[in-house]
Amino acid sequence: MGAIRYELIKTCKQSGARLGRLHTPHGVIETPIFMPVGTQATVKTMTPEELKEIGAQIILSNTYHLYMRPGEKLVEKAGGLHKFMNWDRPILTDSGGFQVFSLSKLRDITEEGVTFRSHIDGSKHFISPEKAIEIENALGADIIMAFDECLPYPCDYDYAKNSLYRTIRWAERCLKAHKNTEKQALFGIIQGGMYRDLREESVREMIKLDFPGYAVGGLSIGEPKDIMYEVLDWTVHLLPENKPRYLMGVGSPDALLEGVIRGVDMFDCVLPTRIARNGTVFTSKGKLVVRNAEYAEDFRPLDEECDCYACRNYTRAYIRHLFKAKEILGARLTTIHNLRFLLRLMENVRQAIMEDRLLDFKEEFFEKYGYNEGKWTF
Repeated sequence: MGAIRYELIKTCKQSGARLGRLHTPHGVIETPIFMPVGTQATVKTMTPEELKEIGAQIILSNTYHLYMRPGEKLVEKAGGLHKFMNWDRPILTDSGGFQVFSLSKLRDITEEGVTFRSHIDGSKHFISPEKAIEIENALGADIIMAFDECLPYPCDYDYAKNSLYRTIRWAERCLKAHKNTEKQALFGIIQGGMYRDLREESVREMIKLDFPGYAVGGLSIGEPKDIMYEVLDWTVHLLPENKPRYLMGVGSPDALLEGVIRGVDMFDCVLPTRIARNGTVFTSKGKLVVRNAEYAEDFRPLDEECDCYACRNYTRAYIRHLFKAKEILGARLTTIHNLRFLLRLMENVRQAIMEDRLLDFKEEFFEKYGYNEGKWTF
């Protein structure tokens, strides 16, 4: 049977969005779902217990960072990533490819793999598809990703085409290297830049390899959102209906809704936690920068419609004070709020799919949250 099984529960009659369940070795995930990012085996400022309280079903950790520090062998010695970080629900690890290409100024790409310098100490390293799988096998996540090249934006056609075929060859090598198929599901990644024929070719070739799930990569890297949505329109409907579909690195509220409507099941992004540490939060009426002076005497919660711990117990004025005083609790409270906001949004999205009204929900959401007035720009 393999490590995972996707169960399609319902397709929204109004939008075509999918409601499903993803069965994994560490539990069942209700989809569509947003995955909080725990880059270095921790979602910044939060405990596993707090993540469960806000409704996190699965979290993501990063292969590159854990390979660099503390090393995959130490994590394996500790009993694997779940035990090491005290998280007993599903985990997804990316391949590290994005970080190799985005963090390493000095790198050399060949057919064999990538030689690069550590962003920590400048030491030299080499990751091949086989090495990436070896690291991910040692970490022990439920879902692991094939090693790919994440293209920059913009990127010329010829380079994108050559890179695409290299990524396909690397995917074949990842499949051959992956042995722990009963406990870890290996997903293939669709690439091809912003070119329709390359994206369609990537889907065709990846489907031939019969991965248990597929991710759409190389988006949310600086391109305008309308281009991202166009690529999704070309791509997602071509993927198998009986397997999960994952859009990598996307997490703004509007993009989550647009992705779900196009048939995506899984999302992750550092956006909610990153902006939280800068004092910026999602609210039912748009973006709020709680550090701003206008909230110094505002004794309302961050969002009066939110049920999170921060909104039940603290005011904007208090949280602003924490940020101005550089107290860690401020970032903890805004992180709890932002993640709960997105997880609650996805709960509402799942309910809207069940009731065949997702397009109506989207329209209400955009109008109420001020999307058309630009309040969702970050």
